Amino acid sequence: MAQITGIGSPISEAVSRDEQSFLNEWMCNIEASTRSSATIAESELRQQCQKFISAFRAGVDDVGASNPNDPRWKELRDLLGDISKSRAIQGFSPTETATFVFSFKEPLFRRLRADVRDAQVLADQTWGATELLDAFGLYTTEIFLKTREDLIRRAQEDMLELSTPVVKLWEGILALPLIGTLDSARTQVVMETLLEAIVETNSKVAIIDITGVPTVDTVVAQHLLKTITAARLMGADCIISGIRPQIAQTIVHLGINLLDVTSKATLRDAFAMALARTGQQLVREEQG
Repeated sequence: MAQITGIGSPISEAVSRDEQSFLNEWMCNIEASTRSSATIAESELRQQCQKFISAFRAGVDDVGASNPNDPRWKELRDLLGDISKSRAIQGFSPTETATFVFSFKEPLFRRLRADVRDAQVLADQTWGATELLDAFGLYTTEIFLKTREDLIRRAQEDMLELSTPVVKLWEGILALPLIGTLDSARTQVVMETLLEAIVETNSKVAIIDITGVPTVDTVVAQHLLKTITAARLMGADCIISGIRPQIAQTIVHLGINLLDVTSKATLRDAFAMALARTGQQLVREEQG
């Protein structure tokens, strides 16, 4: 029976024997497979490889070359999770990230072929190590993709926040210029941003300018109404400005009910109305 598990297995001995030579060969394979512009310091890569070798050897001695989901592989899985996250942030590709594990096979298998004379033992050891390393390689890809998705989502959220600035035009008057299409996710950001600004400035009027919104359909209108309703609940009236003739015709054609919403053609007109509602006015200073 081939010894695949436990201390002293051929896999454990192949990794332990002349570890520095094994490490250098493995690092060369990793660097040769990196084709992107992303880079990692050699000292950092060497440290990651050393930690992997240590955790892999400890796992093989404890669990054996089997069952990568065994809780005793937690140290190695945590290490691979950290490496995958850092690779995603540094700009490596999923393939290059998985190659960190897959390139471990070549120096390992070459040593197994040199050390193990029994064909059946060699086959058992090679198959066990292959299943184990394949599972860990796929695990790095899963963590990499999840990290990349999180980065993209956070970037999208940051862009939404930046694309919905609330401007204080005057005492008690806010303006929210909208540019681009309104969807459910952006409407939520718009609503939260506007409500926070109303509370912070104690404003009584909010102008929602849709000059930069390409089209208004039933969905966009519903999103606007939700935002207006939320602002009213906070004690602020809303005025919609920037309704172009084409958008006005579309609203009428779709039968969208905006009768209880104050609207103006331009931001200037909306600002003048907001001043009147707050009991303020602009007075032109006479030239002496």
